[in-house]
Amino acid sequence: MITENASHYDHLEQMSVHDLLTNINREDKTVPLAVEKAIPQMEALVTEIVKRMKEGGRLFYIGAGTSGRLGIVDASECPPTYGVSPDLVVGIIAGGDRAIRSAVENAEDDSEQAWKDLAVYHIDQLDTLIGIAASGRTPYVIGGLEQARKAGILTGCVVCNPGSAVAQAAEFPVEVVVGPEFVTGSTRMKSGTAQKLVLNMISTSVMIQLGRVKGNKMVDMQLTNHKLKIRAANMVMSETGVSREKADELLAKYGSVRNAVLNADQL
Repeated sequence: MITENASHYDHLEQMSVHDLLTNINREDKTVPLAVEKAIPQMEALVTEIVKRMKEGGRLFYIGAGTSGRLGIVDASECPPTYGVSPDLVVGIIAGGDRAIRSAVENAEDDSEQAWKDLAVYHIDQLDTLIGIAASGRTPYVIGGLEQARKAGILTGCVVCNPGSAVAQAAEFPVEVVVGPEFVTGSTRMKSGTAQKLVLNMISTSVMIQLGRVKGNKMVDMQLTNHKLKIRAANMVMSETGVSREKADELLAKYGSVRNAVLNADQL
């Protein structure tokens, strides 16, 4: 596997801090170029996801370790950013929530557990399952994808090795080949960065296609802190020409930028 190949660098312990940071950055610069090559694969997957979500489907991520945590991060950011239900995009990690902070021994090696975890959510044919695995060989992810595909559920994946077992198990694989890691085999580095970029691209594109952005603004974001309330008020003022005081009143009454703008003439 390419992700297990020896680093392009050696004697890391002898490098200065400057050289370590410079060389890690040099490797990281190659990641967006690898992601760019996978855009056609992402496009095909996102197009199919949107079709199903417009009919009421949901998006699920499964993964182990860093991959699982990245899926949970992406899923957890959708409700505050786009005002959607926490049940619309769901991240599941091998070993359960405890594995978010600490490794759970052998959790990723159980090929049956992912489908059991998904069954709790009553996953069905309107839903989409994306398996995330840098190596492309995680049994937890492979098993979940295989069972989902048998059940007629749309499947995709994000992997960092070509021709992997995970990619073979998914109908719409996204393969981002970033090459050897700076620290040999440490896939939380370039592979993790690639997975984060891809998940951002997928979920953001899906949300825009579902109408959760107007112009370039997050008009459905949750107003959960002072910074976001100021941002929201600025959006309302820009869209309607009302004063700051009235923008704040509209947001307090209607709860979102979208609804505040639609009802601006009601106050």
